[in-house]
Amino acid sequence: MSYLIDNSNISEVLSIVRKTVSKFERPAVSVVADGDPFKVLIATILSARTKDEVTIKASRKLFSAADNPYDMIKLGEKKISELIYPVGFYRNKAKNIVQICKELIEKYGSKVPDTMEELLKLKGVGRKTANLVLILGYDKMGICVDTHVHRITNRWGYVKTKTPEETEMELRKKLPKKHWKEINELLVSFGQHICKPVKPQCNTCPIEKLCPKIGLK
Repeated sequence: MSYLIDNSNISEVLSIVRKTVSKFERPAVSVVADGDPFKVLIATILSARTKDEVTIKASRKLFSAADNPYDMIKLGEKKISELIYPVGFYRNKAKNIVQICKELIEKYGSKVPDTMEELLKLKGVGRKTANLVLILGYDKMGICVDTHVHRITNRWGYVKTKTPEETEMELRKKLPKKHWKEINELLVSFGQHICKPVKPQCNTCPIEKLCPKIGLK
């Protein structure tokens, strides 16, 4: 019988998810960023509303031409647009990347900030991006909540929230800290391949018997 996933079994559930997603490619930002805070920042910007395979290809093309704020500004918006096409909203993203690089040079000595407060001051950077920079770029504590983490944790009944930001705040209260850094990478892969937004693969899901399938008909 299905029941809510809670702190009595969340570690067991995430262990099963971890084993399941080990056969899939890691999320795009993890693949291309190499733990470099600047690459994490830029690749996360590119990944918004863009498929992973497109993000990976575009990020690699861009970073082969420029992997620091100075060189990125030298490329200019037009060249950046050409390199990152066809990521979603590529012209706007190119403009934001140039602006962010200028801010990094002028305000932070070309170094990506390592605090939530300062990261959120950068143009176009929200909590999802900031958390990912802290986790992947600086190995600091954070909980990165994207649409997959938000959808799945609500589908599990682990949280009951309406927005990704609400989900992050609830997870900060509830989720054991040992899972904070990994939950995004685990649930992004799990959400892309199994617990999909539409027509989730419940028949092949390894935690199907534990999941209450909240919101699914």
